[in-house]
Amino acid sequence: MKAKGDILFCGVGGQGIVLASEVTSLALMEAGYDVKKSEVHGMAQRGGSVLSHLRYGKRVYSPLIAPGGADIAVSFELLESLRYIHYLHPASEVIVNTQRIAPPSVATGAERYPEHVIGQLKRRGLSVLPVDAFEAARAIGEIKAENVILVGVLSNLLPVDKKYFIDAIKKKVPARFLDVNLEAFRKGRTECFTQASSV
Repeated sequence: MKAKGDILFCGVGGQGIVLASEVTSLALMEAGYDVKKSEVHGMAQRGGSVLSHLRYGKRVYSPLIAPGGADIAVSFELLESLRYIHYLHPASEVIVNTQRIAPPSVATGAERYPEHVIGQLKRRGLSVLPVDAFEAARAIGEIKAENVILVGVLSNLLPVDKKYFIDAIKKKVPARFLDVNLEAFRKGRTECFTQASSV
């Protein structure tokens, strides 16, 4: 765990990437870090590629991560981990949700969904943590909580006590969805992280 770092969140619209980056930002700020987060780039509607930059440290001046500068990538969809691979460096850690959401070019039959995505990442020497966040979210009864499950996994890689993440979730999530999202965070931090680390 480093006292500074650059985190890239990527996925497709509708997966809750904004909330995940906001919870992570707030947890880091509450823990005493300076944090800069970019606006989400890409299409915010379901199906479009979405990218969010988050940088933290003692002092951060720019929210944008340079190509080759991301220490951690959190990919909410399998293919998106390859789309933004140019942001990674050899020591990057990649949390990959194994869920597949076909982009328009694949859905229309113009292209094929790439095979062996995890293998392609590992062959580049990257540290890869594959997580079936969709199935984990379904197991707790709320498929929309897969984003918070991924935040739970991510929390293990950051120099921040879990209490700051729990407090951030309480501040960012509406009361009627709070309990299931707290359960999602705990599941990601413990069960899913352990499973991913053993792969």
